[in-house]
Amino acid sequence: MSETKPIAPHVRAMLQALGEDPEREGLLKTPERVEKALRFLTQGYQQDVCALLNSALFTVSYDEMVIIKDIDVFSLCEHHLLPFFGKAHVAYIPNGKVLGLSKVPRLVDVYARRLQVQERLTVEIAEAIQQWVKPRGVGVVIEAMHFCMIMRGVEKQNSVAVTSCMLGDLREQQSTRGEFLTLMRKKHNGLG
Repeated sequence: MSETKPIAPHVRAMLQALGEDPEREGLLKTPERVEKALRFLTQGYQQDVCALLNSALFTVSYDEMVIIKDIDVFSLCEHHLLPFFGKAHVAYIPNGKVLGLSKVPRLVDVYARRLQVQERLTVEIAEAIQQWVKPRGVGVVIEAMHFCMIMRGVEKQNSVAVTSCMLGDLREQQSTRGEFLTLMRKKHNGLG
């Protein structure tokens, strides 16, 4: 892990460059607050995917699709450092091993808590499951709204970006992919 350098002095300088007075009451503690927030929002850099996934692999003779859907995703766009947020849907078809259910949302957070683009985030989640769980197939779909599109640029408040990554059986078998996409959208027992 590399040595962390202070962020607060740079935030103070940025406030001054914007024409603000970092000594005024409302901004006095802003540099430290921003540093704390950025460290939290990028904590994925300090998290070990191997340790997270290897500690929760279980031998189970289950060979049907496992889906964890509607996982809340919050990340920062690496282009503007503005948030994007939405839902991730993750599926895999076990091949002798299953992953503890709570580890899937944690894996999503490990990669989301880094400076990201949605496309790479989607692929990183799928490839990590493929690498560590070695299932017959993996599918990841992320639906997100980006503040860089909502607040600036094209200013389209209702646009949603959808990305997907399908590996193994979920890529190669159209019926398996279709099952995932259908189950992903289906409402269950009043949930979600």
